[in-house]
Amino acid sequence: MRIGELARRTGVTTRALRYYEEQSLLTAERSASGQRHYAETAVDRIHLIRQLYAAGLSSKTIAELTPCVIDGKATPELLQRLAAERDHLDRHIADLAQTWDRLDSVIAGASSNMHTGTPCPRDASA
Repeated sequence: MRIGELARRTGVTTRALRYYEEQSLLTAERSASGQRHYAETAVDRIHLIRQLYAAGLSSKTIAELTPCVIDGKATPELLQRLAAERDHLDRHIADLAQTWDRLDSVIAGASSNMHTGTPCPRDASA
């Protein structure tokens, strides 16, 4: 498929697709006239790249972590690195959950203030 179709099917811009190529996250075959042509598997690959970006990984890290997706080969080092990234995400999720809880506390205090006039607690964890 051509770059415009891949962009349409994945919801990313053609500029982003070119960037992924520059970062070695995506490959395309070139026609005689230089047009990019992507395999059908590129759609799933873009979805994976977007998920990893959304999780906070850099393009360099994604390129280092995904060779088994491209060539089907994994190494002990790769597995160790993937596990380390997962652990990093676990910590990030825990931090987000704590932030969520604090925000809920602030919302509860603000709601109480609006209904009862009771001042909002100064400590968001209260």
